[in-house]
Amino acid sequence: MNTTLPVTVARGLLHQHSNTNRLLISGLLAALLVTAGCSTRRLAQPAPVEDRTGAAGTLDIKQPPGAENAGKPGYYTVRPGDTLFRIALDSGQNWRDVQAWNNLPNANALEVGQVLRVAPPVVSPMTGAAPVTAATSAVGGTGVTANAVTSTGVVSRPLGTSTAVAAAPVPAPSTAPESAGADDVSFVWPAQGTVIAGFDEAKNKGVAIAGRVGDPVIAAADGRVVYAGAGLRGYGNLIILKHNNTFLTAYAHNQALLVREDQAVRQGQKIAEMGSSDADRVKLHFEVRRLGKPVDPMGYLPKR
Repeated sequence: MNTTLPVTVARGLLHQHSNTNRLLISGLLAALLVTAGCSTRRLAQPAPVEDRTGAAGTLDIKQPPGAENAGKPGYYTVRPGDTLFRIALDSGQNWRDVQAWNNLPNANALEVGQVLRVAPPVVSPMTGAAPVTAATSAVGGTGVTANAVTSTGVVSRPLGTSTAVAAAPVPAPSTAPESAGADDVSFVWPAQGTVIAGFDEAKNKGVAIAGRVGDPVIAAADGRVVYAGAGLRGYGNLIILKHNNTFLTAYAHNQALLVREDQAVRQGQKIAEMGSSDADRVKLHFEVRRLGKPVDPMGYLPKR
């Protein structure tokens, strides 16, 4: 605010008016000077700015756990409605393994955008028990020794003779065999009823087999129970068997579950009783998953 002109005018009026008017004009002059001072102080003190940046000068925005692995092979980004059980099933893994790989204290607490490891961590293969040896160069003289480092310790040898220790060849690391016999699983029918709904990758990820309440549900092949419960919406009382690193089978809508998680089962063993849990009628929903992807069970079951 420019107050120079009003102050100059007020000072001129002091010389042109009576004493009474001079008092009034003096008050006006004082008020103008105070106003000018306040304006100067307000302009000299800028408003504070709230710092919303982090230590590195960037916006301090919290990233979901594991976000640095998004898009990498063997990882999955959690979407709305996902559960750990569903993610594990779709990945062809035991949900407990997925929980352990990601250090999840609570399997039911997932965050949208969180990135989970859904493939086993890669462990560098050991080179085996072959001794690793090394030798120092001979430096003539008496009483001097060369140290050969072996898998059993340090062995001292007198120098003066050419006794260099040959380095033992280190065998090339052997690669772990791909799930031996993975494609050789021979399945049997998990129930005796007729097929009332076929496989449809978009709408029905398995086949529906009709039956009566309490009919036996059997294991289609040898395996281990990786899930037994009712935690997957739409499946009711569900059992999932893992047969090897390639194949899983799922048995849904049961009335009763007769096996527990981590239990080994044999082909033909009764594992459940047929029911209608989370279904519109009594039936067995049976799935075959190859590397986590649903495939048509009719291509793996024997012809009737």
